[in-house]
Amino acid sequence: QVQLVESGGGLVQAGGSLRLSCAASGSDLSINSINVMVWYRQAPGKQRELVATVRSDGSTNYADSVKGRFTISRDNAQKLSLQMNSLKPEDTAVYYCNAVTSRNAYWGQGTQVTVSS
Repeated sequence: QVQLVESGGGLVQAGGSLRLSCAASGSDLSINSINVMVWYRQAPGKQRELVATVRSDGSTNYADSVKGRFTISRDNAQKLSLQMNSLKPEDTAVYYCNAVTSRNAYWGQGTQVTVSS
């Protein structure tokens, strides 16, 4: 089992920055079995969408809407981050951390990001 807790959300003006964190906890075996970690977001009335992915080999992928503005990093086995710069009102959403192993996928409870115009 892996537990994920997001933090760092808040209210920011357009053009500003926020850094989200996701803390993973569980047994060493569970943590070390995570192959992929992902940030998703869900805006009101919209489907959840993938924002950024980091794999165990360090490779990353980003949604076109955030390329060049967001940076995902896995700082250590227990911590995932998302640096968000040049924020836009359309980035407003609940942001979720997701961890994928060969057997399971785990989700955090989400953190709200609100960008005012």
